[in-house]
Amino acid sequence: MEKVLAIVGPTAVGKTALAIALAQKFNGEIISGDSMQVYRHLDIGTAKATAAEQAQATHHLIDVKDVDQQFTVAQFVAAAQELIPVITARGHLPIIAGGTGFYLQALFDGLKLGADAPGDPAVRDHFRAIAKEQGAAYLWNQLKEKDPRAAAKIPTTNVRRTVRALEVISVTGNLFSQQENAGPQYDERYIALNTDRNLLYDRINQRVDLMMQTGLLDEVRWLAAQGGTTLPAATGIGYRELLPVLDQPQKLSAAVDLVKQDSRHYAKRQLTWFRNQTTADWYDLVQQPEQLATIETQVADWLNR
Repeated sequence: MEKVLAIVGPTAVGKTALAIALAQKFNGEIISGDSMQVYRHLDIGTAKATAAEQAQATHHLIDVKDVDQQFTVAQFVAAAQELIPVITARGHLPIIAGGTGFYLQALFDGLKLGADAPGDPAVRDHFRAIAKEQGAAYLWNQLKEKDPRAAAKIPTTNVRRTVRALEVISVTGNLFSQQENAGPQYDERYIALNTDRNLLYDRINQRVDLMMQTGLLDEVRWLAAQGGTTLPAATGIGYRELLPVLDQPQKLSAAVDLVKQDSRHYAKRQLTWFRNQTTADWYDLVQQPEQLATIETQVADWLNR
């Protein structure tokens, strides 16, 4: 099996810096595992690696989509499956860096994702209408009643995947969670980063403040000019909170606070997911940067096995 290194953890703990350091140490190439960094022009709000950082190691799956295009987990898996053997054939190490845990699970475990299950546009439209009228949480609760295992792997806010799961159940009569998966696809190694919770939340708050200082609101204005809330890219944290208040400056401060709150909540969900769904080794490079040497040693041992 091809070896793939995954750098995971919540936002604002140094995943980008670690991925670059390990890419330089082990002749690696970085594949973004983030669902938002694929979008062109959205650099600040997605915490995308800067041009200077990208120059330090080869990066993939950054700036590959326009903001009006969908980017699904199936598309990520297909792209990663093409990149990994090419990178490996060059004698380089594929390194996936990002916080979208389900993307990694789908890739490493060969999840079927419902792509091969039959569908029905009328059934799909029916569930979309329910979501629009009753809300995403209401639709997700319907899935939870029918298939708790499937619901546990789908965020309540992800209407598209919730609709697809309910569609498959309705059309096939089988549970979405019972689809057969291909099983392990790679010899993967997870390196997970975290730090003290209060420190993490402070870093997240500071990151949002820095984003505002460096032009996040200009990015949001640009996104609004492209179509605003109708765009797939508008669902990202930082964009969805600020888009509605662009013409209401008196509400800007509260919206920025909401960005911070949503970012902290997202970090908490990321931590829960990676702790429950992976066998990662955890490190704190924020408070113990000397742990980098331990990480490098363990990665070297894994590569030599």
